[in-house]
Amino acid sequence: MIYYARGSETDVIDSHDLKKALFETFRKLGNREKVLAIPPDFTRYHSKAGDITSLAYEYYKETLTDILPALGTHFEMTEKEISKMFKGIPQNIFRVHKWKDDLTTLGQVPSEYIEEVSEGKVNYSWPAQVNKLLVDGGFDLILSIGQVVPHEVVGMANHSKNIFIGTGGSEGINKSHFLGAIYGMERMMGRADTPVRQVLNYASEHFAKDLPIIYILTVIDKDENGELVLRGLYIGDDNECFNLAAELSLKVNFEILDEPLKKVIVYLDPEEFKSTWLGNKSIYRTRMAIEDDGELIVLAPGLREFGEDPDIDSLIRKYGYVGTPETLKLVEENDDLKDNLSAAAHLIHGSSEGRFKITYCPGHISKEDIEMVNFNYGDINEMTKKYNPETLHDGYNTMPDGEKIFYISNPALGLWAWKNKF
Repeated sequence: MIYYARGSETDVIDSHDLKKALFETFRKLGNREKVLAIPPDFTRYHSKAGDITSLAYEYYKETLTDILPALGTHFEMTEKEISKMFKGIPQNIFRVHKWKDDLTTLGQVPSEYIEEVSEGKVNYSWPAQVNKLLVDGGFDLILSIGQVVPHEVVGMANHSKNIFIGTGGSEGINKSHFLGAIYGMERMMGRADTPVRQVLNYASEHFAKDLPIIYILTVIDKDENGELVLRGLYIGDDNECFNLAAELSLKVNFEILDEPLKKVIVYLDPEEFKSTWLGNKSIYRTRMAIEDDGELIVLAPGLREFGEDPDIDSLIRKYGYVGTPETLKLVEENDDLKDNLSAAAHLIHGSSEGRFKITYCPGHISKEDIEMVNFNYGDINEMTKKYNPETLHDGYNTMPDGEKIFYISNPALGLWAWKNKF
């Protein structure tokens, strides 16, 4: 059922309209005794989910007893991040999702189904796991909050992904990431109906019907001045709200280019991107736009590690971004990688498959470590001086020496592709 739907390529939903829409929807839902909110973490700061969670707390007050950020494999949020993203909410109601421990398995998606949707590429079963708080917490309303945007693992982010990946367990995360990588990232991104999405929907429809989940989905864009605006807001308890949001996101977050790009510069906000696990969105979201033998330069002043999880970090350091054939060979030959398929998927995602050059310019990782994982190294100070984020504008830029580049200030907000690649 759709409770609220508004959005278009030109719509701007301001803070007043947002509050009105949310409060009207909450009134439609009737009185609730115990509410759980599941927003994204700080890596989705620009999603407006922080504002929505704060408004939900303003409405429900002490009835909203718990907030569980959908960390997935990400680091626990800091007090500073919580204060910045979720204004006016006491920190003592925030819970930490421990993706290896705090789990309940609702059911198993059968291997036959996964073999079918993956076109025979994999045939394992998939555990529908969630944080046990969702099941044992006694909630009569669960608000799943987040942004729909093109995504490398599932095609379009959010909805059931927020539940089964954001609050999911290691096995489910590993297998879903590997399914997406094996099926083909470039066949996935920007598409609402993908094998991973079908698996998540199967789990939702077969195992999560008793969970009182309402999805609050946003679509974010930039206006003509480069400011972030809320283009769409969709609230519902089924797939229809996701489909509407995905349709709008594809229009406002996906840029189709007439020609492939020779050189792309991507800036990673140091508050948001501290690892290549997240920072490689610079690769995922631009790979269909970069020409063969082109170059991607990643300005990453906050980069200080590879994985958000210590085990994944060590696997990235051990094997590096070596492309699909070599990664699949390594999975067959090495139990540590075979037992951590999300790391294997990430190694596939983070490689250009030898097609274009990737130059990382980190703030806190050595040249030796960057080259060890098969990226090229660039000095952050030299590159920032040459390609200054404060003077560049999103899209095409002509440098003082006549060089033409394409600049992206935040890769998490969109997807770029040459028209012949999509």
